[in-house]
Amino acid sequence: MFQALKPVATQAFDAAFGYEPQRWVQAPGRVNLIGEHTDYNDGFVLPCAINFGTVIAASARTDTTVRVVAADYRGEVDVFRLDQDILPLAEGTWPNYVRGVVKYLQAHGLALQGADLALSGDVPQGAGLSSSASLEVAVAQAFKTLQGWDGLSPTDMALIAQRAENRFVGCNCGIMDQLVSARGEAGSALLIDCRSHDTRAVPLPPDVAVMIVHSRVRRGLVGSEYNIRRQQCEAAAQHYGVRALRDLSLARLEADAGDLDATVLRRARHIVTENQRTLDAAAVLAAGDLRQMGVLMAASHVSMRDDFEITHPAVDELVEILQTAIGESGGARMTGGGFGGCAVALLPMAHVAAVRRAVEKNYRSPTGEVGTVYVCQASAGAGQVA
Repeated sequence: MFQALKPVATQAFDAAFGYEPQRWVQAPGRVNLIGEHTDYNDGFVLPCAINFGTVIAASARTDTTVRVVAADYRGEVDVFRLDQDILPLAEGTWPNYVRGVVKYLQAHGLALQGADLALSGDVPQGAGLSSSASLEVAVAQAFKTLQGWDGLSPTDMALIAQRAENRFVGCNCGIMDQLVSARGEAGSALLIDCRSHDTRAVPLPPDVAVMIVHSRVRRGLVGSEYNIRRQQCEAAAQHYGVRALRDLSLARLEADAGDLDATVLRRARHIVTENQRTLDAAAVLAAGDLRQMGVLMAASHVSMRDDFEITHPAVDELVEILQTAIGESGGARMTGGGFGGCAVALLPMAHVAAVRRAVEKNYRSPTGEVGTVYVCQASAGAGQVA
């Protein structure tokens, strides 16, 4: 996995720094099968790591300088020092993801040495497949590998990466993206309890394909509606006097709504019902019941569209095309933070060609683009690349 990215990162490293790297590491992106926006509500999610991600070619230095080259950004280089305050650059620029992780590795109490790093990735950006989490976890993995931090667990790396995105980059994401990137298991989805960070592998049937279709509607999280949704969920939890919406039952949601703002009530209803759908989905997927999994995925999409209001008309159309082509043999839904991005579908491998043709024939983005289809493998989490 990621072997194609290794020479790209190596070439960028040699071009920027003039010598061969010592180590190569990777961290995957992810697709969320079900459980949207439940993670920052201490709820449950069911993502899987995918065979698209970030590879870093890396070498340790003997000083406090960190040099980073981005192969995918025309070889742009960022340089900063560990013995000076690490500050963000312009909002939305790639060095902030690296700088933030390094800053919070230090805040975790780890003694860092300098490093030279070359980054290369193939996660489609702006598609809701967690290119940012993949990069963040890969940076943590690079320093762990270079400095031999055996005590730094995958969960530690995920929490540090999340902290960097929350506090340094400025996006209040939950733990899901970073945790599945760090802890994914090959051939399985990962049921994550976002409060305890406990995970349980949910094996995918061997004949099932994970299809991701990019709507070609680009999306953004920082400075978008994402943070507003989080604030609305927090307001609902405060109204009901619970720590998080994970602790709220559907019966109490309806009985004690009182004068709660109608929009906030809809947001809360999505989270409460989505948590239960996610737990149900883990059970039916483990049993190999793709028909019922499709029912749950369809209900999830409707809830995201009507209660959480994070879908896009083009993505709604794409999901309908997918579901019509799949029939009762699987399901489809929007995946990711919303407002564009991707749809995910679970379907028998034998149906992939027909569903791909249906997308190519029937779907066009608002700007006339054909949806991009990726057929993915559920992959292992971060680690070294041989």
